[in-house]
Amino acid sequence: MDSSAGQKRRGEAGMAERGGVQSVQRVLDVLEALAAHGGAMSLSRLAQETRLPVATLHRLAGTLVERGYLRRLPDRGYALGFRLAPLGATAHSLIGGQAEAILAGLVDALGETANLAVRAGDSVEYVAQAPSPHRMRMFTEVGRRAPLHSTGVGKALLAAQQDAEIRAVLERTGMSADTVHTRTGVREFLADIALVRDRGWALDDQEQEIGVRCVAVAVFSADQVDPGANVALSVSGPVPRMDDALVERAAGELAAAAGRLGAVLMEG
Repeated sequence: MDSSAGQKRRGEAGMAERGGVQSVQRVLDVLEALAAHGGAMSLSRLAQETRLPVATLHRLAGTLVERGYLRRLPDRGYALGFRLAPLGATAHSLIGGQAEAILAGLVDALGETANLAVRAGDSVEYVAQAPSPHRMRMFTEVGRRAPLHSTGVGKALLAAQQDAEIRAVLERTGMSADTVHTRTGVREFLADIALVRDRGWALDDQEQEIGVRCVAVAVFSADQVDPGANVALSVSGPVPRMDDALVERAAGELAAAAGRLGAVLMEG
């Protein structure tokens, strides 16, 4: 079993590679870990998921409890607090309705399921979806997290980073073989990322789930330089319908939709 000191060193190394303020990174790691596990977790499990020493976790959680962003449970665990609810409602009021309309427009144009995802640390999280009208369709539960390296949205977001940053992510997360088609070698993956940068869109060709193809693009700010809040759009469907012709059409529709969503994000 790994020592707490070893966990601490790895956690600090990961935060240094991600950049930013360490204390803020840790607070967000706590909130995201709870959100990813149903909103509540025991103290020991939370320490394991965040790779934080228990003493550090106690201090951070204590402050969050005082501010109402966490609740302390009778078993000494923690749950998300009520102060988070108005934050989510405000964020949705700013872009939620317009984002949903953009997703619905993609479904109307292409007939396949459209998704909105954000980067959540070293994974992606699906935050909105418009389903395909077909009876056989793709469904990704809102709130589900998935690896960066095997998803179209993950590859689209990673393509905006330098190769050294991508290598650091892959070293932290590993490259699980989610299917027989998943790229599990760094060199092969970086070659795929170079292709994403060249053509402007990413393809998950049965790499996350057998029988499913997914086309994705990153959403950029109005100046087309910075990814807009680490957001990506995708369209996914079964392989028989998502042929190469539909993939090409989807790439164009997604690029236009990403431009509209980027403008919305800038307005917010």
